[in-house]
Amino acid sequence: MNNTSSFYHVVYFWLKKSKDYGDTNKLVNDLKKFIGENKQVVTSFIGLPAGTKRGVVDNSYDVSLIVTFNSKEEQEVYQNDPTHLSFIDKASNLWEKVQVFDSIKT
Repeated sequence: MNNTSSFYHVVYFWLKKSKDYGDTNKLVNDLKKFIGENKQVVTSFIGLPAGTKRGVVDNSYDVSLIVTFNSKEEQEVYQNDPTHLSFIDKASNLWEKVQVFDSIKT
């Protein structure tokens, strides 16, 4: 793992058919393919809700994606990269909501 990543892009997806295994599996597979083809991503993590039971935890999403970039500029290139745009075009019919949290390393 590259520890020089300074930009973190955290994405949460809520599916139209929430908790539907088929749609969850399709989105996870589409994410894996897209991330595997993208050149800007340094590290990646695709996950599902852990089901932890604490008042501050939101388990309402269906799939999460955490990717890191070496810089804000690389993340901006990623936003318009054909792999990213193709993923959105192919998979956006699966979700009803996407929430993104971007942060920089201090």
